Order: sequence, then structure tokens, then C-alpha cells
Amino acid sequence: MSFASTWGNTMLQVKGLSVSFRGGTALAGLDLDLNAGEVVAIIGSNGAGKSTTLNAISRVVPATGSLMMEGRSLMRCSPRQVVESGVIHVPEGRRVFANLSVRENLLMGAITRPKSEWRDSLEKMAQVFPLLGTHAQRLAGSLSGGEQQMLALGRALMARPRVLMLDEPSLGLSPLMVQSVAKLIRELRGPRMGVLLVEQNATLALALADRAYVLERGRVVMQGPSRQLQQDSTVRSVYLGSMADEPVAGPGD
Repeated sequence: MSFASTWGNTMLQVKGLSVSFRGGTALAGLDLDLNAGEVVAIIGSNGAGKSTTLNAISRVVPATGSLMMEGRSLMRCSPRQVVESGVIHVPEGRRVFANLSVRENLLMGAITRPKSEWRDSLEKMAQVFPLLGTHAQRLAGSLSGGEQQMLALGRALMARPRVLMLDEPSLGLSPLMVQSVAKLIRELRGPRMGVLLVEQNATLALALADRAYVLERGRVVMQGPSRQLQQDSTVRSVYLGSMADEPVAGPGD
């Protein structure tokens, strides 16, 4: 499941993305892009607009601006059509179907794919996530938080994403499980897929990402290579805090 990085093929382009709720502005003219073969992080404080960005791209919330997926506009698409275009969103909190089995949850991820692909996809998920193969008949609600996160990722991969959007994948996980999820995210980048990562743990996000955007009040206030942002004094003091001096492995390490 390890892929070589091949940057330069722009997959997702977001320009002037704006979202308003109850008269307030959640996003104000946000621009970002994602290339094949890279992990791009969005960091910022609570309420900065990170999750709203992913929800707007998924068309779960109404937005104005421009959303282009490999040259095709997503602005008039339904959430299902966005999924069919190859943009897959793993929301915060995992949201597995607790009363369905692990296998049934995985198949829910493949619902927009031809049935002829399902068997091969299930076998591949069992290779990538051996625990999911072992516990295929268990109810998803009986899994631990870390196991449910793996299931949520597996369900997303069943859709064969071109753009994989992850919202707070480390939330509520043990340090050991965070390392497992981080390893998987590093391996997911490939010549036909990019990863857009929202993560409250800015230290982790910058360690995983090739590039990052810093949001404040719905606006991009900083952007650049993760290694550069890791050394920026403002990012270190505001977002990295006491962990700023700890060694952080870069995306290629």
C-alpha cells in the first residue's frame, strides 16, 4: 500500500470558497489546491473553519466560490455526485454504522462502485487492515475507538478515492493507535491520490503533510511547505506550543 510521490498533477482546486451561517462568516474567500502524490494539512484553532472547508468541498454545506476536481466543477454537484467524482470524506468522529457488521460497513463505502469490484476491494482491505478481516462479522459498535477509525478509513478506501479528506483522524486515539494511523496516511499518498488532512494536533499534521494551510476566522493566513511552517515563530508559539521543540519526523522520514 506504499506509493511513490508524483507531485505536479493538480487534482483539487478551491478558489474563493465562502460559507456563511446565521449571518456569520465561516469561510471567507478561501483558496487551496491539492496535487496527486501529496498530503496537504489544514491547521488552525477551534472555529477557524477547518471542518467547514471539508464539508463545503463535500457539498454537505452550501458554499459559493469555485470547486474544481480534475477540471470538473463540483459546485452544482450533490454529495453523492462528489463521492462519484472521487472525493471521499472521512468526517470527525468516525461515524461508523454501529448496528452493522464490519463487512457491511466496508460495503457501504463501495456503494457507488460496480459490484464486480466489491470482492477484490474487501480482500484488499483485509490485507491493509488485518483486524478488519479477522472481525468482519463483528458489529462495528463493539470495536474500540482506534478500530473504528481504521474501519472508517477502510470504508473510505472502498470507494477508491482520488482525493481523500480526513477530519481529525487522531481524535480520541491512544498514542500507539495515532502512530498506526499516521503510518497509514503516509502510505496513502500516491500517483493517483492526494490526501487533504484536517487535524487539531498541529504537530502531527505538519509531521505528516508536505504542505499546509493555516486558517484563522475562515481565511488562509499562512501557507507553505510543512518544514518551513514548523520553523515559523508564530506557528510554533500559537499552534505547536510546548511540543514545538520536540523532534518531528517529516513526511519523507
